[in-house]
Amino acid sequence: MPPVKIELPADILLAVGLSREQFVKEAKFLLALKLFELGRISSGKAAELCEMNRIDFVLAMGRLCIPVTDLEEDELEREFRDVTIA
Repeated sequence: MPPVKIELPADILLAVGLSREQFVKEAKFLLALKLFELGRISSGKAAELCEMNRIDFVLAMGRLCIPVTDLEEDELEREFRDVTIA
């Protein structure tokens, strides 16, 4: 499948203070992040979209305080019920 291209004015690079490569990398990450947040793609597909491995993508989400899961409180309790900290 051919890649999707999005055209933006060149002065956007000046406005955000990034090189073209930095901007493309950040834009891919932010698009992947938002699509994941909306539940439209998995974390694995999101990582693939922004050319990261899944673990690095999830860690980057954590650094931005973006929830990795949307479990309800009772679901979280079940998930962590048997976890012990050594």
